[in-house]
Amino acid sequence: MLNLNRIMKFLACCVVTVAFMGCAATQKHESTGQYVDDSVITTKVKAAIFKEDTLKTMQISVKTYQGVVQLSGFVDSARSVAKAGEIARGVENVVSVENDLLVK
Repeated sequence: MLNLNRIMKFLACCVVTVAFMGCAATQKHESTGQYVDDSVITTKVKAAIFKEDTLKTMQISVKTYQGVVQLSGFVDSARSVAKAGEIARGVENVVSVENDLLVK
């Protein structure tokens, strides 16, 4: 009976360890918390860009990974490229911005 109890405790520890390792972040994968944080950043950047009248109708895609925002798509001028990058940098918790916008 004592051995069965030890085996059960060992298995429970293994399950807990594996569960925590599954939520850990690596260089190529985000933890659940980081994914949620990045989703919030993406939403805030999109909203800020949409509020800007000169960028409202442009085709701008926003993606965030570990706080790094990537802007891609098409705008009508170099000024719009700079403005979109400036707006994205101004959003809280943005680590950096990769501005890959192209002028049509």
